[in-house]
Amino acid sequence: MSTLARIATAGLTALLGATAPGPSPPPPQPPPQLDDAEVQRAVDRLDGVVEAAMKRTGTPGVAVAVVHDGKVLHLKGYGVRKSGEKAAVDADTVFQLASVSKPIASTVVSEAVGAEGWDEPVAPNLPDFRLKDPWVTSHVTVADLFAHRSGLPDHAGDLLEDLGYDRAYILSHLRYEPLTPFRAGYAYTNFGLPAAAQAVADDRGVPWEKLAADTLYKPAGMDSTSSRFEDYAKAANRAWGHVKAADGTWKPEFVRDPDAQSPAGGVSSSARDMASWLRLQLANGKLDGRQIIDADALERTHVPESVASPPHAPAGRTGFYGLGWNVSYDDEGRLRLSHTGAFALGAHTNVTMLPGEQLGIVVLSNTSPVGVADAVALDFFDIAQTGEVSRDWMPLVDAVYQQQVDEARSRTDYAHPPSDARPAKPADTYTGTYDSDYYGRAQVVEGESGALTLRLGPKPQSYRLTHYSGDTFSFRTAGENAVGLTGVTFTPDGKSLTVEYLDTEGLGTFTRTTATTR
Repeated sequence: MSTLARIATAGLTALLGATAPGPSPPPPQPPPQLDDAEVQRAVDRLDGVVEAAMKRTGTPGVAVAVVHDGKVLHLKGYGVRKSGEKAAVDADTVFQLASVSKPIASTVVSEAVGAEGWDEPVAPNLPDFRLKDPWVTSHVTVADLFAHRSGLPDHAGDLLEDLGYDRAYILSHLRYEPLTPFRAGYAYTNFGLPAAAQAVADDRGVPWEKLAADTLYKPAGMDSTSSRFEDYAKAANRAWGHVKAADGTWKPEFVRDPDAQSPAGGVSSSARDMASWLRLQLANGKLDGRQIIDADALERTHVPESVASPPHAPAGRTGFYGLGWNVSYDDEGRLRLSHTGAFALGAHTNVTMLPGEQLGIVVLSNTSPVGVADAVALDFFDIAQTGEVSRDWMPLVDAVYQQQVDEARSRTDYAHPPSDARPAKPADTYTGTYDSDYYGRAQVVEGESGALTLRLGPKPQSYRLTHYSGDTFSFRTAGENAVGLTGVTFTPDGKSLTVEYLDTEGLGTFTRTTATTR
């Protein structure tokens, strides 16, 4: 998924670098504290919670499943699949899961590699995958990549996906990304998971999408679940992604194809299928008496592997990341596993489990994130625990997403050039073909009207350049990681250009190879 779903350490690099760090045994869980009546109380209020959240935000469609003690207590759809149409969401409506794909992928890998296989290096099975440091390349494991501790930068590779590059290209170009010390910190990196998952699938001689289907979806009877965008796109009963228009209404403007990062964000599923997966997770890999996923390997995914968010105050609580899961411990000492999924182009999902209580909920919605999926889950557990919602979660969750959007935007107001803006040079100073080892080819061409257009990506995406000042222009970004207007600055001699929003890690400069006039 995109920057909308990240979690915001330092470690003993010398000690952790030699061998893969094995997780410490989890603390013993306290006895269950919720009885059937308390869980049922929360279930009984779910309709009101969901409907209030939808009314408050205008969210067109939601689906919810609740599992307790191996039973599905709630399975229901709300609203419509697509705004402006009457087709209702039901328990079998297929939603894009975004980053809730990650704990599903770790479920698949658990069975594929077993308890010991998590600590196997990925390089022998993925020859085209390299990182900037050869030693790290040879030592990084499946667990390292699933726990976001490889040293790759936050969201490395996501912008390549936005430009239209496929998984093979992206994984083979991560070697240009700068690295922080190996296993010494945490940075949420979507394309680390596809590297690990692809290595596991390649070792078994099958595509990842088939491995996921054969290992989990088919044995668990998850007939509406797929790791292929094609299956979601052709599903008759699917939820359309929505983004908020300028007038405040939700519009189904985009269709997000996440195949390049499938293990990290490309699963689509229904509430009914997700209920089966919740049952399997809470039963240590068993479903209806059959051991589908290796229990020891699955338990490993539930253990802290990385410090995702250190405490910000002496009495604060540390947030961890396991293998495809956010891992935390609540005020009662209970293990809490969760993950949120979010696409800026129209998906917001949440799964949360209290394994010690044998209780889990999944919430699927069909808009870019405004807090609904997370707030419904948080409200549910509040009501189960105390009978009341502890706080208004919606604005708190929404503020986190909005902060991430705001932080990604340029500090320069390209919509309003300075009053003393310097004129641009003649167009042929800028037109031509430019290359980047990481981003590939860029072309700047002059149109019939004299306007300049920037073309990026393997199937070139065209962006009209608007002059800002001197040798700096701007264009409006597009895609999952769009940041509004961004700058393009040419060197005075026209020999290179730098695209601002592509340059977070210093990789956004393209060097001219040929010059053209049109």
